[in-house]
Amino acid sequence: MPSQAQNDQDDHRRLTLIIGVIVVAAAVVCALSLMAALADPPATVTEAATVVALISMIAVATMVKARVRIRSTTHSITWNETAIVVGVAVAPAPWVVLCTAAGVAVAFAVLRLPAIKMAFSVGKNAIVAAGAGLTLATLDWTPSKLIDFVDLVGPIALAYLTATLLDEIIAIPVIAIASGSSVRQQFRMNWDLRGVGVALRFLVTICTLLLLQADPRLLVAVPPLVLSLHLAYSTRIRSRTEQQAWQRLARTTDALNVVDLDTVLTTAITQAAELFSADEVEIELRDGNRAVRGGTGGITFDGPTGTPTDVDGTIVPTPLEGHDRTVDVGVLRLRFRGPVQLSEREQYTLRTFASALCTAVRNAQAYAELARVANEHAYAAAHDALTGLANRRHLLDQGTEQLSSRHADGVTALVLIDLNHFKEVNDTLGHAAGDQVLVQVADRLREAAQASDLVARLGGDEFAVLLRGLPAPAVAAHRAETLLAALHEPFDLDGMRISVEASGGISVAPSTGGMAELLRRADVAMYQAKRAGQRISSYAPTRDTADLGRLTLGGDLPRAVADHEFVVNFQPIVDLGTGEVTSAEALARWRHPTHGMIDPLRFLEAVERSGLLPAFAEAILDQALIAAANWRDAGFDVPVAVNVSPRSLLDARFPGSVLARLRAHDLPPDRLVLELTETLTLSQLDVVDRVLSRLRDEGVRLALDDFGTGYSSLSLLSRIPVHELKIDRSFVTTMESSAEAAAVIRSTLDLGRSLDLDVVAEGVESEPQRRALWELGCVAGQGHLFARPVPAGTLLAAMQRGSGGRPGALAAPLHDAGAVIRLSQNRRQTGRIRLPHLPA
Repeated sequence: MPSQAQNDQDDHRRLTLIIGVIVVAAAVVCALSLMAALADPPATVTEAATVVALISMIAVATMVKARVRIRSTTHSITWNETAIVVGVAVAPAPWVVLCTAAGVAVAFAVLRLPAIKMAFSVGKNAIVAAGAGLTLATLDWTPSKLIDFVDLVGPIALAYLTATLLDEIIAIPVIAIASGSSVRQQFRMNWDLRGVGVALRFLVTICTLLLLQADPRLLVAVPPLVLSLHLAYSTRIRSRTEQQAWQRLARTTDALNVVDLDTVLTTAITQAAELFSADEVEIELRDGNRAVRGGTGGITFDGPTGTPTDVDGTIVPTPLEGHDRTVDVGVLRLRFRGPVQLSEREQYTLRTFASALCTAVRNAQAYAELARVANEHAYAAAHDALTGLANRRHLLDQGTEQLSSRHADGVTALVLIDLNHFKEVNDTLGHAAGDQVLVQVADRLREAAQASDLVARLGGDEFAVLLRGLPAPAVAAHRAETLLAALHEPFDLDGMRISVEASGGISVAPSTGGMAELLRRADVAMYQAKRAGQRISSYAPTRDTADLGRLTLGGDLPRAVADHEFVVNFQPIVDLGTGEVTSAEALARWRHPTHGMIDPLRFLEAVERSGLLPAFAEAILDQALIAAANWRDAGFDVPVAVNVSPRSLLDARFPGSVLARLRAHDLPPDRLVLELTETLTLSQLDVVDRVLSRLRDEGVRLALDDFGTGYSSLSLLSRIPVHELKIDRSFVTTMESSAEAAAVIRSTLDLGRSLDLDVVAEGVESEPQRRALWELGCVAGQGHLFARPVPAGTLLAAMQRGSGGRPGALAAPLHDAGAVIRLSQNRRQTGRIRLPHLPA
């Protein structure tokens, strides 16, 4: 695309060529006229006076003008054609051509106008005079004869029309090139005013000729008449010009009322170039070090400030400031190739335009800032702040859109990736190191994924990759292998090389259930991989304990909560030495109307994923606290233990709900024990710490369930403020045959004594196990030896019935009251535990 400077150079060449052609044509006309005049020169004083009068009249008509500025050039509307037509009516045409050239030259010399303008004006008017003279000659016009008005109007009208058309045909193309507009536009511009001017000047021409015929002395009335008409016409032109200028200003300010900054600048450049007839317009913005230049044809430069411009000459700068002049966003510069002095009206228009542009720029900048902030917020809402990957919300949105699209090609699948033992990195090296590992994992997954894939971080150490456009479902497994292989190499972490293993679950888009079901199935497959010790597992409906198609649990959950289908059984926890009940653990069951009693292992995962966990937890807690209150009213002040889902601890509202239920049932907080699983992989989160701390501070007791089965039991104890440890049943069951199990039990008991924690053994099923645990120092236990999980009323009846006539006891004591007990030396052994032989 040619630059503005190149366009200006082309216009200058075309303008010079046209003027050259006009000057050459005029020179030929003047030469022919000179030859004719020499053949018939002025012979008398009257004829000589006529020549002088013609030159003077042409000169005066040239100087009496209405000026119009186009860019740096001022164009004039004169009375030349009136003087020329009067001249050809009273004198030979060759004389008039020469007198016209001489008169125009004299006028330009007096006004000291540029030579190129003089040459153009002399040539144009000489050609106009020749055309008018030739028209009268064609009509056999004799200048000396006197005719009446009717005979006068026709020939003079044709001559005047010829002169006017020649003037327009020669002048308008030059004006169009100089103003950078089209010839058609210039012909149409102000046509009504030009028509009125032509009519007025023709009327003056007729009046002048009639006065000359009647009495030459009446010519003294012509100058005042001409002056009056000229002033009126000039005023009309000026009024029309100002009206058009204000209309263009109004349209321009309306056009600036947009919120896109580039559009504002482009509109301002093009409109200002037309409004002020400038060769170039420049807008310099202080914010952003940006300068924009151009003209009526559009933007020619958009870059940093200080870049040189191709347009040299007059510069008219105006600050871009508001009406109160307290805000200055930049500067507007009008550039002209020649000397230009703006009129008072143009200066006021420029200030008004600059103020409107200032407002438009500020509005556009404010809108751009708002849009930027909105985009940042939208990006932040859809992306993970640490890794920059898509977050869960964005994954669900994109997946839903993909699954619902009718035009989606290929198969859609999801790979869910979870880092194994990642919590140990946080606990050992700190959260900063863990964050670095997560960032590197994200980078590797992003590099291993294809362009059509969407990589997301769902939270913690869990990632997901949405695979789109797969040619076949089997390809998902291959792609998943590629993703997990990217995590195989160790990670560089502050000079250390750390290996992080991962498990992955694959699911292909289901026919029903949408994105939520796709994510659930991938989650099921991922946990299947973890349980099986595999790196990757594909979703298998036959192994999905929460498969909606097999058990319809998901759809039944809302009804189960509303109809109170979840019931609670209680397993007592007893003092191993005395056999007395010290507390009871609440165990939830689902009394399904179709499938009967359902074990919690089959429905807890579905509850956690359904969004009904708060309602479920509150229902179980209510039943447990009602049972504890009934036991207390019956004389047995037995605390109740309730298992807590790790996801409940991520809800900051959970402590308030627990405390509200305690108050509702008039139970002190220490009558409730909340059992936490050791698989609580999110215990490092601040919200979990706050939840547990508030519960403990309020008096609720905390227990760590299944202790010893995880990878970081001791690190959990350093963070979770528990009161009680529960030894997992797997260690109790194998304590006789496994030295490792015995060592875990002994270490747990020693740890409990050191930290002043209660220790409860789970899975006590025989008297030898009971006595062995008691001799090791374990105070409490629970298991089938004492009672299976039973309804609250059944447990109350068992406590009322008692054992050996002792209400509240479920087993005989291991020793008589007040007896001296010699503990076995096995307590200090580190190998297998030998179970003592008890009397029958």
